[in-house]
Amino acid sequence: MGFDDIPTLSGGFAPVDHEIVRDDLPVEGEIPRDLNGLYVRNGPNRQFAAPGRYHWFDGDGMLHALRFDGGRVQYRNRWVLTPGLLEERAAGQALWPGIKDPPRRDRPDQPHKNTANTDVKFFGGELLAMWYRGGQAWRCSAQDLATSGPLLLPPALADLPISAHSKVDERTGELLFFAYGLTPPYLQHGVLDRRGALTSLVDVPLPGPRLPHDMAVTEHYSILHDLPLFHDAQALAAGRHKLKFHADMPARFGVVPRHGGAPVRWFEASPTYLYHVANAWEESGPAGDEIVMTGTPFRLPRDARGDVDAERLPRLLALLDSDHVFHEWRFNLRTGQTRERVLDDVLNTEFPVINAARLGLPTRYSWHVLMGRSTQPEDPRFCGLARYDLQRGSCQTYHEGPQRWWSEAPFAPRDGAVEEDDGYLVGFVWNDATRQSQACVFDAHDIVQGPLCRITLPQRVPHGFHATWVSAERLARGW
Repeated sequence: MGFDDIPTLSGGFAPVDHEIVRDDLPVEGEIPRDLNGLYVRNGPNRQFAAPGRYHWFDGDGMLHALRFDGGRVQYRNRWVLTPGLLEERAAGQALWPGIKDPPRRDRPDQPHKNTANTDVKFFGGELLAMWYRGGQAWRCSAQDLATSGPLLLPPALADLPISAHSKVDERTGELLFFAYGLTPPYLQHGVLDRRGALTSLVDVPLPGPRLPHDMAVTEHYSILHDLPLFHDAQALAAGRHKLKFHADMPARFGVVPRHGGAPVRWFEASPTYLYHVANAWEESGPAGDEIVMTGTPFRLPRDARGDVDAERLPRLLALLDSDHVFHEWRFNLRTGQTRERVLDDVLNTEFPVINAARLGLPTRYSWHVLMGRSTQPEDPRFCGLARYDLQRGSCQTYHEGPQRWWSEAPFAPRDGAVEEDDGYLVGFVWNDATRQSQACVFDAHDIVQGPLCRITLPQRVPHGFHATWVSAERLARGW
């Protein structure tokens, strides 16, 4: 493919050529028999080399799945067949540049290819593959990963740029999403019921185009992000993708009733930028009703005087460098004030996950990817796992040295689970020494003991982004 000279297209990042299905997988240890369901991870897997500068985020979406059933496991992978990828297959070559290069001016409908390579959720009986820059979400079969078409929306909203980090409320089956773009209203929030009917769509006024990456939800609200890292106005006018951090602007968080009916309430906080929220929930106390939100914002780089180095942060993002803290925000619905605190600034962790059945409810635990220090530009390193206990204020970690590269490992409840952490973590790991991919299953209550089992995979799983767990119960009921 001609990818060997590009760091994020070689080694553990290199794309694979084949879609395969395998049942006879070697297992070290024993797969728990009360682990039943589907683990799916999305990530970039470029099919055609393109001229210009490649970025890790450019690759075509590919789903890799493990189906667990009574101590047995099956592996399967498939490309997400987006229209862009189908066009390129028909042409036999790449037709879109990556995000480092100017967009296609002859394709206002898709200046950059929607690769659907970022996140995956189970909604309405199917998997949804979604793209971080916003666009159509693509439905894929939970049985064989085959792409069946776009998420069905009313015709007038067919091109709504839905972002990757939509949320599925497992208690109601609803899909809560945000859509953002370069033209007014800049940001919208919507809800689909479990049958796919649009029940709410509200405009969220912003001063201009922004780059929100994630959102949070509670039982009654959604929390949307207006953060002070967004497009450089001059570069945007020239058609270039360049970011600027405005250290003199607060971070703003908009609290929106889940189904509309009231105006957005904005809460200001310290300037920051974050990719991922862990969870949010509602609390009542003497000071008033509060929304609590936890997440992993970037640790802001500072100069020799201790001032925020506003020019350095966008460079760190561009180089895929990663330095994060675990943070908490409290938005007081009575006073309109924000309180915030650092939960952990010792460990560098990202990609937080929770017991998804408790999305929007108080959670004690979250599990994160332990991030390593980059050794060269565009060298992100997912080097282990971490488990936070917010009640005790403690953290466990597990890693196996610098030659392992881990994937996001979602929480998978064991059959009949009662406690919040009664279950497993399931995720992929790449061993750079043996050039081999495995899947590991951890006891979510105690990750320090290491994997309960290791499943050797029939081919390499390229480094990727987000994953989901779908229990056998949810697969059976269809939502």
